[in-house]
Amino acid sequence: MTPDASENAAVADVREIVQRGLYYDELEVGGRYLHRPGRTATEADNVLFSSITMNTQALHLDAAFSGSQPFGQRLMNSMWTLATMVGASVSQITQGTLVAQLGLTDVSFPAPLFHGDTLYTETEVLDKRLSASRPGQGIVTLRHTGRNQHGDVVALATRTALMWCAPETPEETS
Repeated sequence: MTPDASENAAVADVREIVQRGLYYDELEVGGRYLHRPGRTATEADNVLFSSITMNTQALHLDAAFSGSQPFGQRLMNSMWTLATMVGASVSQITQGTLVAQLGLTDVSFPAPLFHGDTLYTETEVLDKRLSASRPGQGIVTLRHTGRNQHGDVVALATRTALMWCAPETPEETS
């Protein structure tokens, strides 16, 4: 066999792996997932997100006004923080394995996030159960925690998601 032929044979044997989230069956209650990289919040993020969501809160948009308020500077829009925190979990947990988001509860923002801060997110699996009405699917309760670069908790949210169970055969995953 020539060197080119052996290289082609080796390439033909390589298994293709599609990036995806985790199926219901693969999630463990108590498991904690650290989502990296973090996301540094920018002024542009804040202005654009606030504008497209029609949130004219001066605490997000008006530097002079915000400078006279208790935090002394503009705050990141908390809905940007929430959306980014949930979004950071997608590739590791729900990409292609989520049926639907069922709800968000217990959302809180215990400390501010500012322009230039980096948001790091982690997700803990709190609970899971098979769906009684939707065979092949399960309901998972997730707790998202967002921290800034100093480790301060800036956001918390509990999320309920309807997830696919793993397919019966590996061929069904492609």
